[in-house]
Amino acid sequence: MKIPNGIRYFNKRFLNHLTGKVARSSWGPFCIIYHVGRRSGKPYETPIIAFPTLDGFVIVLTYGSGVDWYRNICANGQCKIRFHGQVYAIKEIVPLEPVTALPLLPAFFRLVLGRVGFKDFVKLVSQ
Repeated sequence: MKIPNGIRYFNKRFLNHLTGKVARSSWGPFCIIYHVGRRSGKPYETPIIAFPTLDGFVIVLTYGSGVDWYRNICANGQCKIRFHGQVYAIKEIVPLEPVTALPLLPAFFRLVLGRVGFKDFVKLVSQ
């Protein structure tokens, strides 16, 4: 499933500011991913939804694997995540198939995301 470009633009320009505030409040599955631009070298902060696991986080790539933050962390091989007030250094980026990723999610999200048909997931393994 791909999200239309108009929604992506709105989210990037407007909704991310609100989501970033929620992510900093340690509420729900929201977090901030800190990454560096692969061409510019500029530091970025992007709010995303992450699900903690025993050794890191599982993230649904709702816009697919072509989003800037994901391309940046793959190019650099690392990033940091602020989740519920704690910062985690990420040492490994592992793409996951839905059959592997969905069982790692809470039941509600597993049900919804499985039915909607998202195909792109990644596990970020923390140090």
